[in-house]
Amino acid sequence: MLNRLEILKIFAAAATSPTFREAAKRLGVSPQVVTRAVRELEETVGETLFHRSTRRIQITAFGQSFAQNAQAALSAVDGLFAPHVVRADEAVGIVRITASSMIGRRFVLPVLVGLTKRYPGLVPDLRLSDVPAPVVDEQIDIGVRVGAIGDNRFVARMVASLPMWVVGSPSLIESVGEPKSLKELESMPMTCLIDRASGRPWPLIFRGERQVQPASPAFVTDDTEAEIEAACAGLGFSQSAEYLLRPYIEAGQLVRVLSRFEPEPWKLHVYRPQRGPVPRRIRVVYDELVEKLGDASPRA
Repeated sequence: MLNRLEILKIFAAAATSPTFREAAKRLGVSPQVVTRAVRELEETVGETLFHRSTRRIQITAFGQSFAQNAQAALSAVDGLFAPHVVRADEAVGIVRITASSMIGRRFVLPVLVGLTKRYPGLVPDLRLSDVPAPVVDEQIDIGVRVGAIGDNRFVARMVASLPMWVVGSPSLIESVGEPKSLKELESMPMTCLIDRASGRPWPLIFRGERQVQPASPAFVTDDTEAEIEAACAGLGFSQSAEYLLRPYIEAGQLVRVLSRFEPEPWKLHVYRPQRGPVPRRIRVVYDELVEKLGDASPRA
């Protein structure tokens, strides 16, 4: 027994053929199959679709109308299974991106704004959080994070190195002096950044896996930008990524100290889940972030 989709395909071929035999030849079936399919369809819809004679068939007015609808339905079904082909310059739809707050605002957002001007149909959905998101579970398309991506469910690219600097304001250094060793630093005012994921304070990290944990911090926050502002105000020495600190140093608001103790740079990654073919809209954003964030690598 033929299913309804097969019957529609046979009817559509018959509607554009002079005889059922010709339709059967086009479809590679017997004329009896075409006759049976048309008869079954007529019984289903309760209307005559063809006037038949020994020499030819003639489609009825109802048959013509039904044939148009049938062809539209068959085209829609074919479209479901056809590869999604877009123009070379087209990237359309929503792309969900996650990034930490500071990196997202300062670096990812300008890239996305530029892309939307080139691809008007592109809709970035940027989620900023300093707590790493469960990318696969939340159906995020692209992530931008500092640190290792130790998960084989992701395709990750290391795009930049992020040196970690310790800084203090000129007023603070004038008041307590510039630390020349980690021991001296321990006795001076320091700020403290809280890890939002764990609720614990981040230690200051140094070469050789050495760490300094402020015993009595002069300022505590869970926001990196607030910590930097506190350092600019002279509340304490602070450690953060070079890309965040450089504008303040160039403006004379902060001074880099203890450079010979600086740890190995952290790594900035752009990553995406491994889940089948990558739509063009995601590929466009991923490649642009890899390129542009790599261009933003720290200067020597």
